[in-house]
Amino acid sequence: MTATILVADDDAAIRTVLNQALTRAGYEVRITSNAATLWRWISAGEGDLVVTDVIMPDENAFDLLPRIKKARPDLPVLVMSAQNTFMTAIKASEKGAYDYLPKPFDLTELIAIIGRALAEPKRKPARLDDDMQDGMPLVGRSAAMQEIYRVLARLMQTDLTLMITGESGTGKELVARALHDYGKRRNGPFVAINMAAIPRDLIESELFGHEKGAFTGAQNRSTGRFEQAEGGTLFLDEIGDMPMDAQTRLLRVLQQGEYTTVGGRTPIRTDVRIVAATNKDLKHLINQGLFREDLYYRLNVVPLRLPPLRDRAEDIPDLVRHFMQMAEKEGLDGKRFDTEALDLMKAYAWPGNVRELENLVRRLMALYPQEVMSREIIESELRSDVPDSPIDKMGTRNGSLTIAQAVEENMRTYFASFGDNLPPPGLYDRVLTELEYPLILAALTATRGNQIKAADLLGLNRNTLRKKIRELGVSVYRSSRGA
Repeated sequence: MTATILVADDDAAIRTVLNQALTRAGYEVRITSNAATLWRWISAGEGDLVVTDVIMPDENAFDLLPRIKKARPDLPVLVMSAQNTFMTAIKASEKGAYDYLPKPFDLTELIAIIGRALAEPKRKPARLDDDMQDGMPLVGRSAAMQEIYRVLARLMQTDLTLMITGESGTGKELVARALHDYGKRRNGPFVAINMAAIPRDLIESELFGHEKGAFTGAQNRSTGRFEQAEGGTLFLDEIGDMPMDAQTRLLRVLQQGEYTTVGGRTPIRTDVRIVAATNKDLKHLINQGLFREDLYYRLNVVPLRLPPLRDRAEDIPDLVRHFMQMAEKEGLDGKRFDTEALDLMKAYAWPGNVRELENLVRRLMALYPQEVMSREIIESELRSDVPDSPIDKMGTRNGSLTIAQAVEENMRTYFASFGDNLPPPGLYDRVLTELEYPLILAALTATRGNQIKAADLLGLNRNTLRKKIRELGVSVYRSSRGA
């Protein structure tokens, strides 16, 4: 039998678009502009699936959802909203919606979700405490952030291992904390450990603890991060810097759910959700023999790549307001940013990503007496005029480092990090690969995802560029499209 879709939205244009699209897809469609009619249909047992806006003239869909789930618990409800925040996605999940779609939405994606929902209508609703709904741990309304919100909302009530990738400063730990704070383990501890910040010979002890006398200086038994995170979430940041011996121990935990302390013999059962993060190419490290392939696949159950700030520049005004509010709570005087200043900030490449933006906002609020932050002030702080391309870093036109000088300086720092030792073998290929990724990403961003133009810009054959995009996992820029 043909399924019937109930559509509720106070926007006549959206009702028309959905009616036409769903009818073409083979569904019976009933449309209304208000919640009262929708509830009357549902109460009468009509409809196989609901598509509803959150804000309607007579009632909010989030207030209606509990009644729907009580009256017809197996009726899938898809929620649409122009209030595209992290909390909207979480609240939709908490109230029992099958899925959440930000406006504007893609019709093809909507129809695909409807097909899945009708095939698997039962969905266990998440539970979110009322006092947690006012916070805003993640900020941004861009299409890239909307997808992250939706993925996190689906993961909240699971224990699936998550691998977060992205450049430094994109907010990987913030995402891990949001997943914990709004998930099923929120009453347990959240414990974070940065592999790059701990001496390599101490990482195993930090993670798993050690027994008295396990090594020189171990005068007492010490608990590790796994024991500290019991019943909660363990965030393993910069996982690519974990030494091979510790990787082997971690793999045992993921496979068998137990570990032994350094110097211990008795296996210890553990109940910890693991979230890992890295800004490195782990597949390349696998090829270099520096990361275990079996561990990679154990950690990469659900991959989540965070976009750099330059790829979601439309979120900058919201982020600026958020950071100003945080700074005002700490006693700093409020500021306003004029339009030209915000436009300038949107055009900047933000090599330090969201972390760099937050630091800039705090610095402006602390150091400048002016109430209005102008373009001139922003230019002074960023020390350059804005290049035409949003992917160019500011300062390259005013006497800052050339590419060769920047690489040379970076390599000196890299070698110095090993002290009297040398880096692992294969350095030449490793450096070339790490340079390829940002170069190809910059070309694709500058050409707005046009691979023909990007190949010409790089001086590469188009097929060669396509192959490198696949091999390096470069995210191709695409303009957002929706209904």
